[in-house]
Amino acid sequence: MRKVFVIDLAKCSGCYCCQMACKDEHVDNDWTPYAKPQPEIGQFWLKVQEKTCGTTPKVKVNYTPTLCNHCQKPVCVEACPHEAIFKREDGLVLINPEKCQGCKKCHEVCPYGVIYFNEELNISQKCTGCAHLLDNGYKLPRCVEVCPTDAILFGEYEDLQDEVLGAEMLKPEEGLRPSVYYRNVPGQFIAGTVYDPIEEEVLIGVRVRAVSGGKHLETFTDVYGDFWFKDLAIGKWDVFIEGKGYKMKAFYNLRTTECLNLGDIPLEKEEA
Repeated sequence: MRKVFVIDLAKCSGCYCCQMACKDEHVDNDWTPYAKPQPEIGQFWLKVQEKTCGTTPKVKVNYTPTLCNHCQKPVCVEACPHEAIFKREDGLVLINPEKCQGCKKCHEVCPYGVIYFNEELNISQKCTGCAHLLDNGYKLPRCVEVCPTDAILFGEYEDLQDEVLGAEMLKPEEGLRPSVYYRNVPGQFIAGTVYDPIEEEVLIGVRVRAVSGGKHLETFTDVYGDFWFKDLAIGKWDVFIEGKGYKMKAFYNLRTTECLNLGDIPLEKEEA
């Protein structure tokens, strides 16, 4: 039976409860042979990554809890020359603190950057999935237990298949088959505000189209003159703004490597 985490980013509010609970559980607590105490500063075995997209006033903030992916093919296990890293039958990957020699080979090969080094103890450390709790009657890791929005689920893969369906893994191209799955991963956006520069009023109900290859999206400006195209794939997009009685405005080859705020967009009236 394989343990998995499923994290729904649409439910994550950025409260940092999971991050704080992880610190509370592991700082100053010795859970040998599972893990030595986590240092008070410098390590986050579960870390909430905050990303701000766009520019004022078109801004979105996304939160992504990150932790050891407990890969099905953990490259760190293969890299460790001291056999200090191992994968349990339940799929959790642990570093035995009594065998670790501090060679940092695991740091070099982990593509996720989730292994930390304890300078004082000269050992590598990371998320254990709270294996010390699971082996003593607890059903959930602390991060899952404290999440107020149920954004983090934990359990057997067979029991969470519906939640895993359609979810994404970090860096799937690495081929390590992580056991941490992400739902509702936000994409990029293109947004803007359409207005009449003569009347000095925003324009409501203006048709806006976004085109990329064979993909065509359509929306209309709201009561504030705003439009949004959300969760876009990275690529090139053309945007066309068409208001009745106004000349069409076009933006070509917009690259969504970042979220784009097109700002205040004036439309010229058609000649009578």
